[in-house]
Amino acid sequence: MSVGSSPGSAPGPSVAAVIPVGPGDRNWHGLIGLLDRLAPTLQRRLVFARGDLQTRPRLATERWTESGRGRARQQNAGAAGLDHDWLWFLHADSRPTAATLLALQSFVTHGEDALGYFDLRYLDDGPALMRLTELGAFWRCRSLDLPFGDQGLLLRRERFYELGCFDESRAYGEDHALVWEARRHGVPIRRIAAPLFTSARKYREHGWLATTWRHQRLTWSQVWQESRSP
Repeated sequence: MSVGSSPGSAPGPSVAAVIPVGPGDRNWHGLIGLLDRLAPTLQRRLVFARGDLQTRPRLATERWTESGRGRARQQNAGAAGLDHDWLWFLHADSRPTAATLLALQSFVTHGEDALGYFDLRYLDDGPALMRLTELGAFWRCRSLDLPFGDQGLLLRRERFYELGCFDESRAYGEDHALVWEARRHGVPIRRIAAPLFTSARKYREHGWLATTWRHQRLTWSQVWQESRSP
């Protein structure tokens, strides 16, 4: 179904949200509750890691599935079988707002064959220095056209398969690799000017400086590797 369509309105492009759930992660409960309130017509596909012992959701069968562990593998499994026009890859701890969903609807209605992403914002569950992290993400996206998965990557389903889906051989950085593949195919990388909130709990648990350093080291290592690929 289209996002936010009202009864009697002309149907717009259809969108499905694919939500990978890591082993033991319960954050999807809050996301699904939020989407139930803000976008009840939006199709969702939760993807649990096979062997995860957590209680499965009491939802219709088509709203969740299982796959082997790994975010790339789970996202590909979630996209498989969907026939929607657009795929929106959301992390389980993402928290869209009404503005997020309105901007999403406008983007897909406009119809540009591009890879869209939202402005990264953090919930108030981490250090105050997260504002610097937000500014860093904004600079990275505006200067390098390099959004990450926690910014809600959005693209046409056909284009997703033309790009080869997420690279399941990667232990991390599958989102980064998909963006680089889009760039190599001449697909525009477009900012969708609306916030998408995400949890900062990892920065709180592991420390802002240590977590930031780790992410920067991995990011620039990937930039170097991808920039050398033909």
